[in-house]
Amino acid sequence: MFSRLPVALAAGLIVASACPSRAAGDYPTTALADYVLGCMKSNGETQEMLQRCSCSIDVIASIMPYDDYVAAETFKRMSLTTGEKSTLFKESAPAKASAAELRRAQAEADVRCF
Repeated sequence: MFSRLPVALAAGLIVASACPSRAAGDYPTTALADYVLGCMKSNGETQEMLQRCSCSIDVIASIMPYDDYVAAETFKRMSLTTGEKSTLFKESAPAKASAAELRRAQAEADVRCF
């Protein structure tokens, strides 16, 4: 078991090195963890997906400032609600711009990490 540890670490370093580095503290740890857990839930709860999902949020963080990410996620989640007031979160110019920026960042993350 212990003889495999260096290989696993080396493999992890190879995957991690392909991902962009970002300044520490750009995104709070809870936001990173929330994204990675959701990504793994959707794509499989394996070590490989842990690496890929971690890479994905790093790419997004390198493209979008955290405040923009929060705004885009808020618009996205609120647009899923029903009722008359949800139209504001679906059709307003800021909502559309935030959604487009988030989709672009996620598409780039998919290309680089998956």
